[in-house]
Formats: sequence, structure tokens, C-alpha cells
Amino acid sequence: MKLRHHCCQVSTYTFYLSPHTCDHQCVEPLVSFTNGIIDVRFPTSLSGDGTDAMNTDCDYSSAYVKLYTDSDLTGFGMTFTIGRGNDIVCLAIEELSKRLVGKDVEELFANMGKTWDYLSSDSQLRWIGPEKGVIHIALGAVDNALWDMFARSRNKPLWKLVVDMTPEEIVNATAFRYITDALTREEALAMLREKAATRAEREAKVREIGYPAYVTSAGWLGYSDEKVARLTREAVEAGFNHFKMKVGADPASDLRRGKIIRSIIDDPQYLPAGHAPRDPNGPDLSGKNAGPTGSVLMIDANQVWDVPQAIDYVKSLAEIKPWFIEEPTAPDDILGHAAVRKALKPYGIGVATGEHAHNRIVFKQLLQAEAIDVCQIDSCRLAGVSEVLSVLLMAAKFGVPVCPHAGGVGLCEYVIHLSLIDYIAVSGTMERNVLEFVDHLHEHFLYPCSINKNGRYNVPNDSKEGYSIEMRERSISEFEFPNGSYWKGVRSAATVA
Repeated sequence: MKLRHHCCQVSTYTFYLSPHTCDHQCVEPLVSFTNGIIDVRFPTSLSGDGTDAMNTDCDYSSAYVKLYTDSDLTGFGMTFTIGRGNDIVCLAIEELSKRLVGKDVEELFANMGKTWDYLSSDSQLRWIGPEKGVIHIALGAVDNALWDMFARSRNKPLWKLVVDMTPEEIVNATAFRYITDALTREEALAMLREKAATRAEREAKVREIGYPAYVTSAGWLGYSDEKVARLTREAVEAGFNHFKMKVGADPASDLRRGKIIRSIIDDPQYLPAGHAPRDPNGPDLSGKNAGPTGSVLMIDANQVWDVPQAIDYVKSLAEIKPWFIEEPTAPDDILGHAAVRKALKPYGIGVATGEHAHNRIVFKQLLQAEAIDVCQIDSCRLAGVSEVLSVLLMAAKFGVPVCPHAGGVGLCEYVIHLSLIDYIAVSGTMERNVLEFVDHLHEHFLYPCSINKNGRYNVPNDSKEGYSIEMRERSISEFEFPNGSYWKGVRSAATVA
């Protein structure tokens, strides 16, 4: 079974890949599809969803790819942006996808780490990274689509495909280049073997109770105080006990909003019926600055500060007792994060980052420098599952909990798979881990994620869903940019006006 040529539509342009453009012998003449790669954008800036101190007008967007074969087997993948530039990412996906055309899928599946190395090794494309920026998040979309295809070919959700692998197969699926000074293949193999015998117990447990989640939907910077209070109450009623708030635009406003959230999450009257307060000193909450009901508050600055400013600003918010400050400064500044962490430690406030960490090397250095208390992988910023595996393994070795970034469009659907892999096969714990949940845009996916009554992710369980990222065709028809029905309507309205 081989991957085929496809036609891909990016913005208003259509690109046809003809046989002579490939650097290998193709098995088929031109095969055209009108939606192999699609620029999909949702107008979330209209409602203030996703707003923070750095990103003030987010239109959640998906650079979406379908990988076709000469059978019915198809792989779906995407990477996430916030609007303008999504078309540039689609072009990069187009270039990277060419490397797969004509390849035998079983040969690719046999060693996904080797496949990842191959996808990332085009020297001319690598030059415009290397392994960072547009070309790297585009690689994430392509690699994720290939993993989705792999899982679908085995009739398993992605997480189940990976946790059913032998330790040797997981190691072979992992990207190790540039990290062996922090984690060798032999160390990774030993870690995975140690956890292998008890995988089934952990799988049964998480299927029963779900994976811990936290909610950001109440804390966007563009929301009114009334909306923040209403959404916080709703989140408490839904069973959540970890909450995140955006900060960084104005200290007085942030303190006021933080007190509003605290006044609700710390008050037992708002707990769901039958839910008793949790022990703030229990093993799952100790060190998280949990309030009297066992609820935890986190804050997120989205990279808006310099290092000294970050330290002073967060100290001014110590009254609301956050567990951590997320992205306090530039995502590349390893030593800056270490300095912030050292300065805030006496206040009991930790540091989290990773949403914009370019690659596994940045995570390696963050861990080596003891710069973070929480490791926040992103399923699209990292270049697919093979690179994510390398970060999960490093974080487990260094004893740092992985709490993935989600939200956006499609990220929640992705990351539950990654947290399940971490818990069942890698770290063996979810006691102090929480996975971000944002209640936006799930209705556009065939296999949307879901939350149970205790504020935990349900385990994806459909044998057909792969990596859970297949988008509904009607959503694509409506929100494809710029020719979907929604965007045509916007242009028509603008013309009339």
C-alpha cells in the first residue's frame, strides 16, 4: 500500500503534484483530490475566545491535511495557528508531504522514529528552520497524520496503538537526535520496561475514572468580570478543581479577576451536589497552593514579560496563591525561566512552560537547567508524536509532571492521547498531572473529546478514530478560508456595507 499524489487547496490556489516533481519513482500517474490540505479558520476573535496579554485577536485555525493511499486507508492531521499565516503553514505541509508520496506505508510504520528522521531531513526545507518555526509545526501536521493512519490501520485509537507497543517499539518510534546527553535509548528502554508489567492496571484505572483536567475557558482576558464569574461557577459545577486565568495586561485587573475566581472556587457552596471538599494537603494537591475546597488556580502570561518584570508582576499576584505562572517570558529563554523559578520559589509559586517550546532540545535544556516545575508539551508545536515521545521520556526521567497545553481547535482531541501514553506507558502517574480543557469548537470533529461529571477527560475508545482529528466535511465547507460559506458571507456583508 503506497501513499498517493494529491491535489491540495491552499487559500484560493490549487497545486497539482505531477509525477516528475517527485525524487523517486511513482507508481501512479497524477491523482487529484480537491481537499488534501485545507486552510480552515474559525472567527473566534468575535467572541474574545483565546484572548490573552500577547494574543488579542485569535481566529482559531487549522492547517489540515489528509494523507491518501492507493487503498481506502487515509490519515488525518493538523497543526494549529490563530489566523493569518495559516496559509503559509499549509504551503510548508505541501512541501513536506511530497516526501511521503509513493512510500510503502508498512515500511513507514515499522520504525516511526526512522520515518520522523526522514521527514525532517530534507536539507533545503530544514534550512528554513532548522527544527523550529513554520516548517516544524508543518512537520507536526504531517507526522500526526501518518500516526493517525497507522492507528486506523490497526483499528485502535492512537493512545492504544502506542501503549500496546513493546518497549523496544516505542523506543524505535521516538526521535532521539540531539537529546542523548540527557536521555539515551538504553535509559528510555529501561524506563519503559520497568512500567510495562503494570500497564494493564493503569489502563483499567484511567478507563474507569478518566484523566484529570483543568479548565481555561473561564479565564480569557477579553471576558467581562460577570462572564468570568459565571463561567467559573459553571466549571465548578462541572466537577473541575483546577482553573487557569490569563494575566499580564494590568496588575490591578488581574488581581481583581483572580479574587473573583478564588471567591468562587474556594467556597464550598458552589461544589456540585455530593462533592466534598478535597484535602489541600493531600498527595495530589500538596505544593499547589490549593484553597480550602482543594481547588487550584494557575496563571498564564503568554510570554508578555521580560525576566525582571515577570518576577515583580507575579509577586504582586501572590495574594491569589497561584500554583504556577505559565510562559512568564520568551519561550526560548532557558536561563530566564530558571531565574524566574528561583525568584518565585520562596513565594511557593512554580513555573510552567512548553506551549511555544520549538522542539525537544528546548525541553531538554529546560529540564537540565531545572527551569520548570511543569512541562507543557504542545501536540502541534512539537513535530508530531515521535518528538512528543522524546519529551515525555525526558520529563519522566527528570521527575517533572507533564501537563499538556490544549485549547485552540483540535488540541484537546489530540492531547488526551498523549497524556494517556504518558500515564500508562511512560511516567506511570497522573496523580499531580492535569490536562488543559477548553470548551471550544469540539463539534467540528467526528470524534470529539469529552469530560465526565468529575471534570476528567473520558478515554477515547472508538477503533475508527485514530488520533481523533478527522474534521466534519460540513465544517470544512463552512470555514475553509477564504472560500467557505462563512467567509464568503463575511465578504458579501462587507461589500454591502
